[in-house]
Amino acid sequence: MKKYKSLQVIAASLLAISLTACGSGGDSKSTASPAAGASTAPSTDKNITITFQNIYPDPTDPKNGMLKKIVNDYQTKNPNIKIELDSLNTDQQKLKLKTQAASKEVPDITVVNPAAQMQPFVDAGLFAPLNDMVEQNGLKATFQEGILNWYSFKNNIYALPDGNNIGVVYYNKDLFKQAGVEVPKTFEEMVTAVKTLKGKGIQPMAIGEKDSWTGSFLFMNILLRTNGGPGFLQAVVDGKKTFADPAFTDAVSSFEDLIQAGAFQEGATSFDYNAGENLFKTGKAAMYYMGSWATGGIETSSVNGKVGVFQFPTVKGKGNPDEFMLAPGSAFAVSANSKHLKETKDFLNYFMLNFPKEAFAVKGAVGLAQKVEGDFKAAGYSDMAMDVLGLFKKVKGGDLAFDNTMNPGTAQGHLTSIQNLFVQKVDPAAVAKEHQTAYDSNKK
Repeated sequence: MKKYKSLQVIAASLLAISLTACGSGGDSKSTASPAAGASTAPSTDKNITITFQNIYPDPTDPKNGMLKKIVNDYQTKNPNIKIELDSLNTDQQKLKLKTQAASKEVPDITVVNPAAQMQPFVDAGLFAPLNDMVEQNGLKATFQEGILNWYSFKNNIYALPDGNNIGVVYYNKDLFKQAGVEVPKTFEEMVTAVKTLKGKGIQPMAIGEKDSWTGSFLFMNILLRTNGGPGFLQAVVDGKKTFADPAFTDAVSSFEDLIQAGAFQEGATSFDYNAGENLFKTGKAAMYYMGSWATGGIETSSVNGKVGVFQFPTVKGKGNPDEFMLAPGSAFAVSANSKHLKETKDFLNYFMLNFPKEAFAVKGAVGLAQKVEGDFKAAGYSDMAMDVLGLFKKVKGGDLAFDNTMNPGTAQGHLTSIQNLFVQKVDPAAVAKEHQTAYDSNKK
């Protein structure tokens, strides 16, 4: 497991994103664009199907259209190759991949998350090293400095990320004005704003907690504050803290305050990620906490022009808003058992070389793992998107998601425990005990 100091690499990388993306002028093209049409020209003497599992199922998400465009362009250039898309939401894809991995029937290309989440797949020999591929056509140079470290084991790169993001709070300015509330500067003010919005008949916050990582991501930002900074989970791993620590129980208590105030829609655990986000994108909720990858989808929705963004505030006077939840993104891995390994790598190489350019074109380039050059403002990106890019400049460090830090067994215990808080109020000490039991039972 990577140590906390490695998070500074992510912070520096996030800063690099903002400096590149907000650069003066430009011709709105990716640094990868000179090689974007490159292909290693796989054999054309037979028809080949490549299965491409992905997490872009939502047709309202700009990346959905971008995915299909790159795939169609590649198929036009390589008529003997068919790219078969298997588009799933995040939790569906994770569950399906586990089943496929158990039978060693991993798709030609699949999606994994960094660090602790992908290590079991690598240890099982299910993914092919990509070192040779990333050296082709300058692909490696298109990625932010240090980002590939989170997808590397024993000097081999096993996956290529689509994003490098931070956790932020989006808010609907019109609904805030309607309720007479201001942007909260503290968590306590956020809870008060929730109660005021609720009293005015406005849904305060949206979430898709059927996909349990969404609640975990928010909870972890609270823990980042109550701990007074990053590193709580690493301290647990190092034996310096346990989940009974006041920082953890305070985070649970504060999270429950938010839930009990009526922050989230009724039946939140029956809304998947896309359904939860769509509540916000259709103007039916006033706030939405999510990674900055949500910017593109919000920008192309009906609330575009009405949305602002703010940093997650202090909790009980603790924490630094310039420390964010850091989210090196999901990433594309290639099956070690692919029957068409050469052709699969060729397609993924083409896909990633074109990814920044096409994402920029559909206003989905905020928070990419790859470098993006161009004038975002001149290209029509919203004030909200520019504000998000501005927040990248403020990053002074932060933490990774729980399931990117802990082993899968502990992470699953955590996700279940936090999801349960949306259904019933639980003594924070009991939640801490659930977590400690899960950790003790699963640590190596």
